[in-house]
Amino acid sequence: MSTTARPTRLAGLACAVLAAGALAGLPGKAAAAPARPAAAVVRTARPADGPAGVVAAEALLVNGGSRKWLWSRFPDRRHPIASITKVMTALVVLGEDKLARKLKITQAAVNYAREHDAGSAGLIAGDRLTEKQLLYALLLPSGADAAYTLAHAYPHGWRAFVAKMNATARKLGLSRTHFANFDGLPWPTEYSTYSTPRDVIKLGEVAMRSAEFSKIVDTSSYRVRPTSAHHGYHWTNTNLLLGHYRGAIGIKTGFTLGAGYCLLFAAKRGKLTLMGVVLDSTNTDPDTRFAAARQLLNWGFSRAHAAQTVR
Repeated sequence: MSTTARPTRLAGLACAVLAAGALAGLPGKAAAAPARPAAAVVRTARPADGPAGVVAAEALLVNGGSRKWLWSRFPDRRHPIASITKVMTALVVLGEDKLARKLKITQAAVNYAREHDAGSAGLIAGDRLTEKQLLYALLLPSGADAAYTLAHAYPHGWRAFVAKMNATARKLGLSRTHFANFDGLPWPTEYSTYSTPRDVIKLGEVAMRSAEFSKIVDTSSYRVRPTSAHHGYHWTNTNLLLGHYRGAIGIKTGFTLGAGYCLLFAAKRGKLTLMGVVLDSTNTDPDTRFAAARQLLNWGFSRAHAAQTVR
């Protein structure tokens, strides 16, 4: 889960107060955030065609098998996606196929998460963890410290890592998506990293084809036993659908003031898998995104059950 500060000084989760003093190696003070990028709406569902009362500025629900759209709201409007960004971060790491490689946690990584008041895996400087362990730290507690560590370990540094994220987005056809950083935090501005429901669903579909990724995001909690190389850790998934909604299998939460509370989610019952996303499901109540996801999933599964009954 992301917060609202740029890489400068500590900022509270519920405010956007920015201070001077950028972290070493990261961009300095940026200009004021521009207006939210505009985008044309390609298609939306009529309210009567879908579930009532879904609280989200943009949303989309699809049949994960047929890829048929079931319901949408402004599916092609650009919007910040906060820590849903970390799905692409994980894809880039998985593409390197170096999950056994051990990375040293630096004080800079710890400071980065702390000074942002960001989601953190509580990593301890000096520990050495494998990239696989760091993926759990990235995707379960939404650790900005894990994202920082993984991106900075990439050949030629974090800027090359972000360039790879954008190159991967282009390769996947995510034409209305841009990544300004490796974790979705709002720097250099609130709206520098953005996507659309259509693109986010495409990203989620690709990520869930990875057995390693799908296993991680379907994990409610993960424990790393202490060794001579590192301390012990216990990470809990921020996705509260897991263990509380029948069939939930992932995948990623997100929050900044600009993005609001977001959720990319998937659930499977029998042979039917549904995937959906809700963006900006208020920026005051974190539970609203889960309520919106449950409404969409309940409607989608009941509709599929009704169709099977008619047959």
